[in-house]
Amino acid sequence: MQLTGTPFLLLAILLFVGSIGLVVVQWSKAGAERGRGRASGQPQPQGRAAGRRRERETGGRGPLRAAGFLASVLLCQATAVTLVFVLVNNANQLYDTWGDLLGTANHVRTVAAPPPDHGLVADTKRAKVLQTFKPVDDSAVPGDVRTTDLKGQLSGVDGEVVVWTPPQYDDPAYKDKTFPVVELLAGFPGSSSAWFGSMNVTKQLAPLMTSGQVTPFILVSPRVTLLGGDTDTGCADVPGKINAETWFSRDVPQMMLDNFRVDASAARWAVAGYSAGAHCATRLALEHPDRYRAAVSMSGYNDPMSEPKSLTAKDPHLREISNPLYILTHAQTPPNVAIYETGRKGDGLEDALALQQAAKAPTTVTSVENPGAHLISTWKPMVPAVFKWLSTIIPAGN
Repeated sequence: MQLTGTPFLLLAILLFVGSIGLVVVQWSKAGAERGRGRASGQPQPQGRAAGRRRERETGGRGPLRAAGFLASVLLCQATAVTLVFVLVNNANQLYDTWGDLLGTANHVRTVAAPPPDHGLVADTKRAKVLQTFKPVDDSAVPGDVRTTDLKGQLSGVDGEVVVWTPPQYDDPAYKDKTFPVVELLAGFPGSSSAWFGSMNVTKQLAPLMTSGQVTPFILVSPRVTLLGGDTDTGCADVPGKINAETWFSRDVPQMMLDNFRVDASAARWAVAGYSAGAHCATRLALEHPDRYRAAVSMSGYNDPMSEPKSLTAKDPHLREISNPLYILTHAQTPPNVAIYETGRKGDGLEDALALQQAAKAPTTVTSVENPGAHLISTWKPMVPAVFKWLSTIIPAGN
């Protein structure tokens, strides 16, 4: 059973209520027996005699009954903790499978060195990767969102990819039109469905796209939790470990080009994320200006050590070269990317200002102070403003 969605939540509620009922029944039964003993009218023995009498009345089950009471109380506590976890998990869509929760899931099939990258346009020249899509098995996700299981041909990564097309996509008036794309990255841990469920991105943007306030983007969100052992990839290609960067920047875009009416120009692609996904969004855009025109970072960071579970934080060299500030300041020429960075003091704002100060044309960095906590409830209301900004960088057309 999937960890997110209504079925597991209902099961957690039933188990919690049932455990409380079990405790109540046990206490009621014990109270009734004590009441019958007092109602007999016989003198109540004291001390050891009382203990022997209680043992006779309970059939010698005194210790077993005490153990039963203790087990029931512990069960009640366990189901309460489980219910709280399910509520928090559903609200933030952190783990959607048992493998992700227990750290046993591993989506790496092979870690061969990827071939040279010649940009987004080169993806149209490779053998096509055609996919079958189905509804997302999560009641928190709108019914018009689809998912597919993708085997990354270049990265060796296998994982689900969640896709939504804008209202205009199926309009006959747009049947010959191609659409821009925004790749959405969840934080760590995080579900590929989080942007569509917890963040309510499509419910917020569909009316704005229909009214023309926001560019009709196709939205795609790939799996970000790829390694077992509760390890974040840092969105990097780490030899012998994982080709996460290739998964996000090459396999997923090619799948989109092969299955949807998508623009093959980097000028029509963007990447957005929150928390660890925000770090990845900025990093990917700066590393691949031939694939992305813009990036959105909500409460992101520059130093990979801000996520100690990241592979790139554990190696000094990887930590240095994976820092977006390092990438920006060591680029041979300033990348033609626009970056929108939000954060509060001590949670991304200083990193955003550092990027803004280091940026040279044509690179632009917009920093916005956000006083909210590091939570979905902070980032979700920002979606309309973020996409209105993005629409000034990648306007409707074509």
